[in-house]
Amino acid sequence: MNSKGIKAILLDLDNTLIDTAGAGGVAIQKVTELLKTTLGHEHTIDICDRFKHKLLHETFDPAGGRTIDEVRISHWEESIQEVMGGSPSSNPTLASECYYLWKNTRLEILTITPPVLTLLKQLRTSHKLLLLTNGETQTQREKVVVLGCQGLFDAVVVGGEHAEEKPAHSIFTHCFGLLGVQAHDCVMVGDSLDTDIVGGFNAGVRATVWINNGGVCPLEGSVNPDYTIPSVLDLPEVLAKLK
Repeated sequence: MNSKGIKAILLDLDNTLIDTAGAGGVAIQKVTELLKTTLGHEHTIDICDRFKHKLLHETFDPAGGRTIDEVRISHWEESIQEVMGGSPSSNPTLASECYYLWKNTRLEILTITPPVLTLLKQLRTSHKLLLLTNGETQTQREKVVVLGCQGLFDAVVVGGEHAEEKPAHSIFTHCFGLLGVQAHDCVMVGDSLDTDIVGGFNAGVRATVWINNGGVCPLEGSVNPDYTIPSVLDLPEVLAKLK
C-alpha cells in the first residue's frame, strides 16, 4: 500500500474516521425524548434546533473562566428559556440533564468501525499517520480516549491546544515537524473543504483528499481537492495513483 514519495498521511477525525454527525443525531433524539416528558411534545424540536444552532456557531475561550461543559449547559439553558418565553424552567437542572445526556450518548456511540480500523493498521505499516482534528481540547481528547485510537497514530494534534487551528499554515507546519517530514511528503485527508482541504492546499501537501460522504455539491468558488472519495475506505485507491 506504500506510495512513492508519500511518507505521511494527515487524517481528520470527525466525519472522516468516525460518524460524529450520526452519533449527534442519535444523541439529540435522546434529549428530545427527555424534553417531551418534561416540557411537552410541541416544544422539543424548537429547543433542540436552537441548541444545534448555538453549537454550530460556538466560540470558546479557554481563558474565559468557564469550562466547555458549562458553556454547553448554558446553550441548553438559553434554548429552553427562549422557547418557553424567557421564564426560568420549572426544573432548574433540566439544562444540565439535557447536556450530559447529549454528551454521554454521543460518546457512547462514537466508534472506529472494524473496516476503518483495519485500514489504519494497514496504512501504518507503510506510512506515518497523524490525527489532526479541530475543536476544543477536552471535547476532542474525550473522543480520542473513548475511541482508544491514540496508538493508531504517530501523533495526535488537537487544534484547541494550539494558537491556530486548520486551515492555518502554522498547525500544519507543527504536524510536519512532529513527523519529521516535508509538506510534499504528505497527504491531507478530511471532510471539510474549508479547513482540511484549504489548509492542506495552502500548506503545500502533495495531495488533498476530500471525503464527500454526503454527496455534497461544492459551492461555486470553493477550493478544488486533488481527489474526492465517498469514504476513507477508498483512500488506498488514491494512494495507488500517487506514484
